[in-house]
Amino acid sequence: MIDGNTESANELLGQFKVLDFSSVMAGPFCTRLMADLGADVIKVETFEGDQMRHRPPVREGASSYFANLNCGKKSIVLDLKSGEGRQLARDLSRRADVVIENFRPGVMKRLGLGYEELSASNARLVYCSISGFGQTGPYAERPAYAPVLHAASGFDVANFNYQDGLERPLNCGTFIADVLGGVYAFSAIQSALLHREKSGVGQSIDVSMMEAMLSMLVYEVQEAQFPQGKRRFLFTPCRASDGFLMIAPTSQRNFEQFCDAIDQPDLKLDVRFTKQHIREQHWPELMEIVEQWTSTRAAKVCEEHFLSHGVPCSRYNSVSDLLDDPQALHRGTFEKVEDAAGSFRVTNPPFRFSGGRALARNKIAALGEDSEAVLESELGLSADDIHKLREAGIVG
Repeated sequence: MIDGNTESANELLGQFKVLDFSSVMAGPFCTRLMADLGADVIKVETFEGDQMRHRPPVREGASSYFANLNCGKKSIVLDLKSGEGRQLARDLSRRADVVIENFRPGVMKRLGLGYEELSASNARLVYCSISGFGQTGPYAERPAYAPVLHAASGFDVANFNYQDGLERPLNCGTFIADVLGGVYAFSAIQSALLHREKSGVGQSIDVSMMEAMLSMLVYEVQEAQFPQGKRRFLFTPCRASDGFLMIAPTSQRNFEQFCDAIDQPDLKLDVRFTKQHIREQHWPELMEIVEQWTSTRAAKVCEEHFLSHGVPCSRYNSVSDLLDDPQALHRGTFEKVEDAAGSFRVTNPPFRFSGGRALARNKIAALGEDSEAVLESELGLSADDIHKLREAGIVG
């Protein structure tokens, strides 16, 4: 297992300062990745705090859901409805490399915290806005959370059309649009920082979660323009005695290995299965044959048997199955962190570097925990200054 929380591993973005006005999921997911790379991320919250602080799983008042998205960041509380609070935010932005926000388009501009105003005093600023439909266009100001974007983007309809026997689209419990929007924002910010190193000038980034979802639908975008007149070939699960398997013998060699694995070498000569494009037309028949073999055996036994024959295959795991999975342990997929309620694991970024490693940092800030330290170190405010701001309800 790879050791985590080493100081040297977190220096890849160590010189960069990020002012994070985002909340809930897409923006925090992006800035969590930046914190994992060692960036100094200052999360600006309201007096109520990011609503994710109260989302389950909650243990003894502490949300591990929030922590998973925000570990490694500092937390300050500013009243952005007040002129003094907005001025403090502007002052902090002058020292920032990156500002990120995911308010509805127009909110930050109305607060005097838009890109034009902040970049006027910090030309090197990279300013990233994440929104449902983008900053411009007829849908720009529509409220949009991940389930809405799954529906709006065609993603849910595509998945619905790939199922049999359903009367309505699938329920939404995994927020793909948020994670994907955060990942696109993260990569766009790195590109803008690289451009800044060459040009000396920052820029504004406009990330549309709707367009992020559309980018996943590679085949569907093309098929919409060039209809095929038949349903797309689908990989389907196979039933085992205690669960399900996904078997994907896509190449000719894989298929031949697959036939040997189920002791039916004659299938290689069956006219229904001799070539990939023919097999696709008869895939349900092939899977029916396969299930006669898999349904009498445990999923783990099937998985091991197919893999031993070189057939791409996996049983259907739950997330809990993976917490102590040998591959996850070897890769250091999970990192142990600790909040006020105790220790737990969060995922590390899925990428590795030869000259360092992105790791979840073991800091989960309480609401406003770093207000005084940040205002003192970044803006030079005295303890008395900060006390007065607290008394006036401007700083929390």
